[in-house]
Amino acid sequence: MYYFIKRIISSIPILIGITIITFFIMHITPGKPTDSITDMNMKVTAEAKERLQQLYGLDKPFYVQYVDWLKRLVVFDFGNSFKDSRPARDKIFERLPATILLNVLSLFFICLLSIPLGIYCAIKKDSFADKSITILLFISYSVPSFWLALMFMILFGVQLGWLPISGLVSFDFDTMNIFEKVFDISKHLILPVAVSVIVSLATLSRYTRSGMLEVLKQDYIKTAYAKGLTEKQVIFKHALKNTLLPMITIIGLSIPGLIGGSFIFETIFSYPGIGRLGYEAVMARDYPIVMGIATLTAILTLLGNIIADVLYTYADPRIKYK
Repeated sequence: MYYFIKRIISSIPILIGITIITFFIMHITPGKPTDSITDMNMKVTAEAKERLQQLYGLDKPFYVQYVDWLKRLVVFDFGNSFKDSRPARDKIFERLPATILLNVLSLFFICLLSIPLGIYCAIKKDSFADKSITILLFISYSVPSFWLALMFMILFGVQLGWLPISGLVSFDFDTMNIFEKVFDISKHLILPVAVSVIVSLATLSRYTRSGMLEVLKQDYIKTAYAKGLTEKQVIFKHALKNTLLPMITIIGLSIPGLIGGSFIFETIFSYPGIGRLGYEAVMARDYPIVMGIATLTAILTLLGNIIADVLYTYADPRIKYK
């Protein structure tokens, strides 16, 4: 507990540093939030543009704007969106359930498929099956996610007409009963989840395979075989737990992906999640929305690292934190 609290406290200056860099990069990027409002209206005068910048506080020095934003962050207030003046926090949390649903399902199926694949390839090292799976995994890893998403949309959505290619629900969703609603949401999730799983499958499976190969060389594994244990008992009772360290690292670093890891998928599939909201905010220079999403992603990244370190002690009791 002392180590856990110490890590959380030490993460605070790191988080502040991340927000400073993000805030600075946004403000030096060409274009202003007021451009989308004023550039398309020829009647807007220079005085009106100046008043609009004063309204949003954009006329203040950079450090003053940042300090004002940091004061609001203490009470978890990201400010109001420049686009529609709604609280940025409300807009983010409206999209949060859809993004968490997409990424939790993706992470679940990635673990469900990649861990058994990694174990199987380690057991069948250098066999035809191992080499074939390795080739397929590296092909899936090399394929651009946006290209694969477009190919799936064309094949399963346009040509075959089996699956919807955009959104989370159909237009007549409100008229459906509960079972039809669940089925409708499931159909909309198949393509984005499938693309996410395919392009991410190689990483965890390769870590699992290499970790399992290292463990299978240890003396205690030979002792387990010598005692007459079956291969299944040796693998799942003795070897698997000791291969968890790299998997814990990968899964821990996947936690921030629950919020910020779906920009490409959500934009391509017009999915109503935080990734698409962040993309639209970047295009519109909507600073409060961008800073809100960046801050939440940074918090989850730091938290994921801490959780992974703590879980190490479960996977390997020899690890002790002082």
